[in-house]
Amino acid sequence: MLLDQDHPFAGLPAALVEEMLQRTTEVSEELLLAFTDTKIDQSRLRGELEGGGWLRHESSLPNVQIPTTCGIDGAFAIERLLATDIVAAAAVGAEGLTPPSEKRLWPENLQYQTYLVTEPHSANTGTIVRALMIGMELDLASSAPHDVVFIDGSLTTPLIFLNQALNAVKEHPNLKASIALLRDIQKILDAYFVVLRAERTDRAWVGVPKYTTRREIGSIMGWPASQDDRAVLTNVLKPGEFTKPIALYNVSRSGRAQDWHLNTELLTEETANTAKKITFHLSSEIRVIYYRPHLHLPAVRLEISRSIAETPGRLAAVIEAVRHQCATGAIFEPYPLYIADRWVKTLSTALPAFRQVASQRLAASYDGDFADIFLALHGYRTESGG
Repeated sequence: MLLDQDHPFAGLPAALVEEMLQRTTEVSEELLLAFTDTKIDQSRLRGELEGGGWLRHESSLPNVQIPTTCGIDGAFAIERLLATDIVAAAAVGAEGLTPPSEKRLWPENLQYQTYLVTEPHSANTGTIVRALMIGMELDLASSAPHDVVFIDGSLTTPLIFLNQALNAVKEHPNLKASIALLRDIQKILDAYFVVLRAERTDRAWVGVPKYTTRREIGSIMGWPASQDDRAVLTNVLKPGEFTKPIALYNVSRSGRAQDWHLNTELLTEETANTAKKITFHLSSEIRVIYYRPHLHLPAVRLEISRSIAETPGRLAAVIEAVRHQCATGAIFEPYPLYIADRWVKTLSTALPAFRQVASQRLAASYDGDFADIFLALHGYRTESGG
């Protein structure tokens, strides 16, 4: 059933809607209490940050020209059929807003990579194809010619997804996605290392998570565990302010520090060495900054290489790129990430159409009963992610 934005409750029983509406009163009171607690502590928290030298202002950085930018995002979708699955993944790079004097660096303002195969039913297909999606994102990001490259999500996300996928490949080595991942893993890790190392001084790669519960600053400052850094700093930072760079760290749910890890059991020695370089950089060479570009926007979490964070000119380019690409209050993230997300997230809605085209072409060459095709290619469920 398609969602009706004008009548959101049309498909629900009236009694269910009534009960849920009654519960919204309690929810709103809880939200108000949490918001009030944060606002009450605002002055105290700001004083603590100022006293600890945590706050910076964009005016303290050198002046730079508006940098060219792009945003990279990906998505995957699985169409569950009767006897097989149609698996698709895509990564898209979209160019950001440019000054009138700048030329576009990509034809049609975008670059993309795609993946489309059929697979036997497997619960781990999504885990593996998501890693392939990440690999396409990293390939686009590492080769992008722009001054600042925004990557959707944390810089740690690729390692987490790749590790999960390599564990799944051991159980399902014959999937096409498994074979493709092992074939491309060296290329994927090389691109990942380029992004993390950020060796080129004319490039900056920036991880921009939409949602995060990280508490690097809060842990140091002793803030309540229920308050994550981004929520607190949105209320504390003034427009144009950002926090001093702090090392990204990995903690378990119990609060213990952990080392970053990638399963290298199926990898060659060369690839395993690249994986070690990546985990080292994540453990020691990535810095986190929270920046509030405008009054109408929340604080943005930025994850960058230490070489960028400690070079004023390169840091200035990142800050200027975020400020310029967050010019409207209608979008809560840099513009090119928003556009890339809008483009690539339509993959799940387009996959049934691809299936229909495939079934029509199959029917044209099939000598048997057309009902066989209809039943075999009937879509039961579409799973997606990004």
